[in-house]
Amino acid sequence: MAPKISRPEYDPGEDSAEWLQEIDEDTLEEIDDLSDSPDMFGLTFSKTLNTAFVHCLHDPTANTIESWEAWVAAMQTGSALFASASAPEGTTVECMIAHKVRTIPASGTRHFAHAATWLEAFWLAVICRDQARMTQLCNVPIEQLRASGAQFEEYIYHWVDALQTYWLERPGLGEKLVTAFDGTSPDTLRSVDRELMLKILYPPLNLFHRFISQDPEKFNDALVEAIQLHKEYWTADEERSEDLSGAVALAPLAIACLAYDAGRPIDVESEYVPENLLDRSWLGEFEI
Repeated sequence: MAPKISRPEYDPGEDSAEWLQEIDEDTLEEIDDLSDSPDMFGLTFSKTLNTAFVHCLHDPTANTIESWEAWVAAMQTGSALFASASAPEGTTVECMIAHKVRTIPASGTRHFAHAATWLEAFWLAVICRDQARMTQLCNVPIEQLRASGAQFEEYIYHWVDALQTYWLERPGLGEKLVTAFDGTSPDTLRSVDRELMLKILYPPLNLFHRFISQDPEKFNDALVEAIQLHKEYWTADEERSEDLSGAVALAPLAIACLAYDAGRPIDVESEYVPENLLDRSWLGEFEI
């Protein structure tokens, strides 16, 4: 029997449907504003991602079309953010977001177009199985991410480089992944909290390593560990428990999607890895 890692019980309340509709409408309004205010991309992307997480609190398996629409909108917004940031100054980009093609001005390199945002956008493209957007994101130069001015531990750039190398089938994947691993050592950390590194940031690297090593048993062990650590971190205290970031294990889910699509067995059940996102049940329901 597959191990089960349950998320803490969540009471959606009697008016959950109306509340979710209000959240969706508010999120759509922010998306609509991007055509005039691309400088708000960072906040809008965070909003769409949080909306996707909220849907999974109310719909733990992502079984409704509304949940899928929320996840796709988040994926489209994240990819559009980098399309806008990468476009030449004074130009526009056309991006499909929330069932509508939108013309958005080039934002240029902004503080929100950084490596952590890139990882979120890439994981969303993987989960939604949008290979074109995965490729688009993997062609964003590492130096462009550095130019955002955001301060991160050095490992994250090697991690992004490794993922881009994997997807674009460039040489040197093993060496780049090792360099990323080395950068997570507590001895090298400057600003990242040790617990955050051990329970949230490091496990996806280990899980990806197990994926490319093609060892299904060790991969599943690493997946179970990643989900359990995710739960431990986000339920450690009341403040974290109320943070939407803990609703879904984004990176482990995305890497599990890669493994699922490669025909690997996924031997764990958890609301942190919604099954209808994992098994791409909604793929093809509408144009993305």
